[in-house]
Amino acid sequence: MIKNILICGAGMMGKNIAFVFAGNPDYSVVLYDLYETDVPGGIRSNTKQLVEKEVMTEADVEERLGRISFTTDLDSDGIRNADFVIEAVFEDMKIKQETFAKLEERCRPDTIFCTNSSVMSPSEISAKLRHRERFVGTHFWNPAHLIPLVEVIKSDASSDETAQTVMDVLAGVGKKPVLCKKDVPGFIANRMQHALWREAIYIVEQGIADAKTVDDAVKYSFGLRLPQLAPLENSDMVGTQLTVNIHDYILKDLCDSHEASPLLREMLADGKLGFKSGEGFMKWTEEETKQSAADLNEYLIRMLYNK
Repeated sequence: MIKNILICGAGMMGKNIAFVFAGNPDYSVVLYDLYETDVPGGIRSNTKQLVEKEVMTEADVEERLGRISFTTDLDSDGIRNADFVIEAVFEDMKIKQETFAKLEERCRPDTIFCTNSSVMSPSEISAKLRHRERFVGTHFWNPAHLIPLVEVIKSDASSDETAQTVMDVLAGVGKKPVLCKKDVPGFIANRMQHALWREAIYIVEQGIADAKTVDDAVKYSFGLRLPQLAPLENSDMVGTQLTVNIHDYILKDLCDSHEASPLLREMLADGKLGFKSGEGFMKWTEEETKQSAADLNEYLIRMLYNK
């Protein structure tokens, strides 16, 4: 029975994942990090808009915080008694492997291990573990306390039972888990997302349209209907024959580069780093970058909670 949840890594993702699991009153959540961090303050800040939009009250947030404890002691009972572990440390293969090696020395043989990574192979991360069958990838999308999707990725050794247990646990805390049956780069959603990015960047690179126009073309057409009408349902709607006809005509003209765009590399060389430098494909003030993040959260809250 899953009761004791351990989250390793108390950055933004780790805090938000801990908040999600603390929504189940049957769970005790331990958040571990090498360094002291203000977990309550970070979670209150991350959930501020949920309170402002009356999705939950301050009392609701405090109740969840009451189920989250924090430790920097890897030998504490919270580590040793964990039933279910989610690692959310830096996207560095060595650090992830070392983290799980230390956890395996301390946790029970039946403890389920999950790695939160958007790109890194769970097969490679778990390669040196003894009990690889109880290890899967769990890709939470940022912001983790709002985006419903979590991709559960089977490694080359994950058992079906472990994958199903993780799916059930995630569904139980209000997430929408989907199963990635094969450990492939990008898993499911990022493969589709970056196929779109590649074509969008190519359109700008080739002078077909400027960056603002490309983004507007997405926002005010198929982007509006994607939450309701996803690609394969859309294909079924218009029919297989039309899909074949369109693809026979257009696919040969789409970008199929296997490397990052020359335009991206040129921007990188020119110091155009996006929000970080104030310019990427477009120019951004500090105020605009902050507003973009706030607008995203507000949009997600409106979509998910009608608030």
